[in-house]
Amino acid sequence: MDFTCQDIARMIDHSLLKPHLAAEDLDEGCRLAAEYRVATVCIMPFGVKRCAELLAGTGVAPSTTIGFPHGGHTTAVKVAEAERAVADGARELDMVVNISKVLSEDWAYVTDDVRAVVDTAHAAGARAKVIFENCYLAAAHKKRLCKVCGEVGADWAKTSTGFGTGGATLEDLRLMREHCPPEVQVKAAGGIRTLDALLDARAVGATRIGATATQTILDECRQRLGE
Repeated sequence: MDFTCQDIARMIDHSLLKPHLAAEDLDEGCRLAAEYRVATVCIMPFGVKRCAELLAGTGVAPSTTIGFPHGGHTTAVKVAEAERAVADGARELDMVVNISKVLSEDWAYVTDDVRAVVDTAHAAGARAKVIFENCYLAAAHKKRLCKVCGEVGADWAKTSTGFGTGGATLEDLRLMREHCPPEVQVKAAGGIRTLDALLDARAVGATRIGATATQTILDECRQRLGE
């Protein structure tokens, strides 16, 4: 094996985005993420401040979503969300492109929209991921979005919100890794529920995984490696 369980844990953004999660569920999710020492907790925006408090000193970063889940917010609203998120302690922002504008091929709008959020994140010392929602897009759209990510200096291109009609596929991950510049990493989200699924995504270039099945994946890793 060319990895440890800690290597795998540091690939995971533990997702706490389902609308039915109550306050105690969010707190427990943050504690679980700290116990397993994952990369980040991606929590609903209102929960960022509490998340940052719970994760202080753990090495796990708070993260949240912008324009989620459909990307149809105005750019000004996305920027306001981003500013609030970093003020509350978010260190990474997962923003959704304006899917309608992508499908309309209004690339100037799309580029300016993404750049505004990426620049807001970077100005605060945070990092930004750009969610494509690939289930609605043609290959040409995905390739152009990879180019946009490079042009605006995004830190990751991300497959999906997990709330569309489909999630991460190996085909999409290969396409994104091929068409993003080397400095733009690739994140898989939606449907990664087992260690093998995570390893398959890793093998084609994903460096980060969005997951709700964090405990299942990492317990499986520990068992397999005897850690």
